[in-house]
Amino acid sequence: MKKYVLTLIVLTTLNLVKAQDAVQVIPDPNDSRVITTGMPFMLVAPDARSAGMGDVGVATSVDGFSQQWNLAKYAFSEAKSGIGLSYTPYLTRLVNDISLSYVTYFNRINDFSSFSASIKFFSLGEIVLTQDANDPGIAVKPNEYAIDLGYSLRLSDQFAMAVALRYMRSALRIDTVDPNANPGSTFGADITGYYQSEEQAYNDFNGRWRAGFAIQNLGPKFSYDDGAREVFQPTILRLGGGFDFIFDEYNKLGVTAEVTKYLVPTPPLRGNRIVFTDVDGDGVFTPPADENDVQPGEDFQTPEQEDASITDNSYIVEGQDNDVGFMKGVFQSFGDAPGGFSEELREFTWAIGAEYVYNDSFAFRAGYFSEAEDKGARKFFTLGAGFKYSTVNIDLSYLFSASQVQSPLENTLRFSLTFNFGAGEYNEY
Repeated sequence: MKKYVLTLIVLTTLNLVKAQDAVQVIPDPNDSRVITTGMPFMLVAPDARSAGMGDVGVATSVDGFSQQWNLAKYAFSEAKSGIGLSYTPYLTRLVNDISLSYVTYFNRINDFSSFSASIKFFSLGEIVLTQDANDPGIAVKPNEYAIDLGYSLRLSDQFAMAVALRYMRSALRIDTVDPNANPGSTFGADITGYYQSEEQAYNDFNGRWRAGFAIQNLGPKFSYDDGAREVFQPTILRLGGGFDFIFDEYNKLGVTAEVTKYLVPTPPLRGNRIVFTDVDGDGVFTPPADENDVQPGEDFQTPEQEDASITDNSYIVEGQDNDVGFMKGVFQSFGDAPGGFSEELREFTWAIGAEYVYNDSFAFRAGYFSEAEDKGARKFFTLGAGFKYSTVNIDLSYLFSASQVQSPLENTLRFSLTFNFGAGEYNEY
């Protein structure tokens, strides 16, 4: 009796094996691991002061352009109000009419709060569209811009928080070329915090600690065309800290370090999903002639034309599906990298910057920014200088690329002006 039961089990198992499909997944070695978003112009450093310190700004001391980095710093401004103007040429080696312009304004309402606003405008210059050599063409000017309003509140003598609401619009697709093209637009928010200690006495100098965080461009996804796939905003997390070495009333050195990370899902590693079906019922799955030759999008079958076929050429081999809502994407971004924890760490960029100030009238700055090779490979050194005359601050910066990937801001001189009104009305020190 036991022999018959054993025979029945073996036969049933063989039938199940014959009925099942064998599955093989071949990853695409060219699959990109770089995180991309819409409206990346939002993350370009528009002001020359931060640009001269390696694009650090979340934990630097307050200035007129804090709206870009951490508007909670406005609650510590010694000036009653201020206006910032900046201009950044872009891709200067190729063209001369692509630029980023930025205008900010802040006003301290009282000892504990402030109001701020800014406008950022990215112009791609003039593009002439022609049908042929005899066509005079049509001139178009694609552009992107963002408008935001912010409020900062001081919660204690050393700590403040702030929130900003933003409208963003991108008109890069040209409707004369694509009738379905529509400007992409969306709303976003910033949530920031800033800490600044009291001045403390050390053996050879006085000092002050600084720290800050910012979650920026937090908001819904958007699309550029009707029915097109939606893309994420450039949602980002900034964390930073710094220290001011106050040697005497004339000399001060500030050092700041910062890390940033996209709060956007990492693209998964995709590949071909090949299913081997035992069509002829011989119990044998015929292997591919050369499985390494199978590329995404290609049809594949065995020499017998019966046992194998690609059923999905975008199969997720490692990682998670990144087609999710923006809030789920924020939380997913901390643990969805296909390479695990080590790849999550490589998604952090880091930068360090220093600023020497003499007599609150002259400043010299330097910095370095680094990004992992497989996440964008941005690496550059920066230099900058600042001059103060009465209520006006003039700042300049210059970038030197240290990567094989050329920066669009390489060899670019950035320029910004700041006008402070009611200086010293709020004495923080």
